[in-house]
Amino acid sequence: MKDMEKHVDELYDIILKLKTREDCKALLEDLCTYKEVEQMAQRAYAAKLFLEGKTYNEIIAETDISSTTLSRISRSIAHGSGAYKKFIDHD
Repeated sequence: MKDMEKHVDELYDIILKLKTREDCKALLEDLCTYKEVEQMAQRAYAAKLFLEGKTYNEIIAETDISSTTLSRISRSIAHGSGAYKKFIDHD
């Protein structure tokens, strides 16, 4: 697809227009499959548990997430943009 960066920026702009949980739910229902939304929720929950100090084994047991995905989350927390720490309540 041509101009993919432009299209990605347009998606960010769409997301910035969301004002309520209902808006977010409606957009994600139209944009993603239910399974994709579940996977994002699972990753966010695993990140929360990781930020709370849970071990890999505890997180995998509670979420049934793959060790590969959990490793990716861990790397993002340690070396990523900081979004997990900024936006996920973990106190």
